[in-house]
Amino acid sequence: MEAASVPERVAGGRVALPPPPPRVRRPGPFLYLIVAGVAAFVIHAYMSGVAIAPSTLIEGVGPLAQFAADAFPPDLDRLGPIGAALLETFEIALVGTLFGTIFAVPLAVMAARNTSPHPLAYAASRGLIALMRTIPDIVWGLIFVVTVGLGAPAGVLAITVDVAGFSGRFFADSIEDVDQGLIDGLAATGASDTGIVAGAVVPSVTPAWTATTMFSLEQATRSSVVLGIVGAGGIGVELTTSMSLLRYDEAATIILAIFVVVLGVERLSSAVRSRIR
Repeated sequence: MEAASVPERVAGGRVALPPPPPRVRRPGPFLYLIVAGVAAFVIHAYMSGVAIAPSTLIEGVGPLAQFAADAFPPDLDRLGPIGAALLETFEIALVGTLFGTIFAVPLAVMAARNTSPHPLAYAASRGLIALMRTIPDIVWGLIFVVTVGLGAPAGVLAITVDVAGFSGRFFADSIEDVDQGLIDGLAATGASDTGIVAGAVVPSVTPAWTATTMFSLEQATRSSVVLGIVGAGGIGVELTTSMSLLRYDEAATIILAIFVVVLGVERLSSAVRSRIR
């Protein structure tokens, strides 16, 4: 057995020593500025009461114990309506993810440097993706509740916009990672832009797009729960009502049901991603 630690001899009888490890560079002024800025924000948070003090945690132990005592055992009397609301929540996430993914595909093609038809289209699509990504989904939910009214349609629209922004960014990045030789090869044969995308881009990015779509479905399932709190349909309405009426045993049933659904979607997503690797 060869010993990896034994130095090899080279011509002339000399011993070839391994290269020295890289030295840690001295931090520059920019890093000190970042550390000072973070420290300033943390200090200000403690001074303004934003940070959590140990006394606050200690004082919350009693109410938390009371909540746990009132929540268990969970109340199963309204299991039927809770199940229906939970199904609506999953459907909001699924339909919103489907529509958002469909919308993200042409948006990503325009937002990728190697497939965008024009610099203006690239800039406009990148700006639209940034807009959809930076505004939280709950804000989109509020906007669409005002636009289309209370209920599941507002939640579907909010999830659609959120997924389109999330997936559009990663779809575009994966397109830019495609081997340029494949694109140039099809272009040299006289293929149209649509043919290049269908023949070179889509086969190369399908695994990455599938993984991103499954991540989007996971995120949408969690988001659809929160969207119900602002009136965008789903189980969030039931949870808000139970908490407002101090029916913590019913709220515990809803929370456990949400946990089961979200965990199931995550396991499904992991199984799909593992099969495409």
